[in-house]
Amino acid sequence: MASSAREKKSKLILDVAIKLFTSKGYMATTMDEVAKTANISKGLTYFYFKNKEDLYMAVTKKAFDELKGVFRDIFKQKGRTGLQMLTDLASGYITFTKANRMYNEAILNFMGIMQLYNNELTRNQIHHLILESEHFQKLLDIQHDCGRIGIQMVSHGVKDGSIRPELQPEVTFYTIWAMIIGYERLTGPVGFDEKEIKIHLDNWKPGFIKLMQDMLKGTIQAQKPQVVQASLF
Repeated sequence: MASSAREKKSKLILDVAIKLFTSKGYMATTMDEVAKTANISKGLTYFYFKNKEDLYMAVTKKAFDELKGVFRDIFKQKGRTGLQMLTDLASGYITFTKANRMYNEAILNFMGIMQLYNNELTRNQIHHLILESEHFQKLLDIQHDCGRIGIQMVSHGVKDGSIRPELQPEVTFYTIWAMIIGYERLTGPVGFDEKEIKIHLDNWKPGFIKLMQDMLKGTIQAQKPQVVQASLF
């Protein structure tokens, strides 16, 4: 089978899997259903992807590639300060997660897998078919690609003066990324009962962005309480 034909078949299976994982969820989707929906024989489907775990790792790699594109496009913009890049990244990341729920869940799932993988005592909790997937091995190589671009954004901001010079780029970026992931996760609880916690989603996002900017610029300063002199009588 020609290389181009192989790539088309592989892409078709991957696209169908993404649609099914998005609409039905990973657990409820079967390889048989993927093959049937793609109008490809079950045997040929297994030729391209050894099992559902392998297929999901392939989808996860595509998710990381798509997210890397968001990072790369922002970093390539000319005439932007590092602070402006990170501001755009925060908004771009949130937009990405809303438009690509399945990709976002796959990325977060992989981050959870890595927590187990990094500890020899918990690595055996990962399904062996995931560890055997060639796409999982590729993910190990590319997982920090987005981080590398984000670190460059912080370094650029330190150089152009838009970000505090004492900040360490690696620690700073991964802290910002953790904040953005946390924001995305909490939009559900916040949106469920805004009256209870007195936060509205419409004003939380700009408030979140401003706080992030203030942290990076160093404009957040603790104020000493004023001493008030008063007579007891």
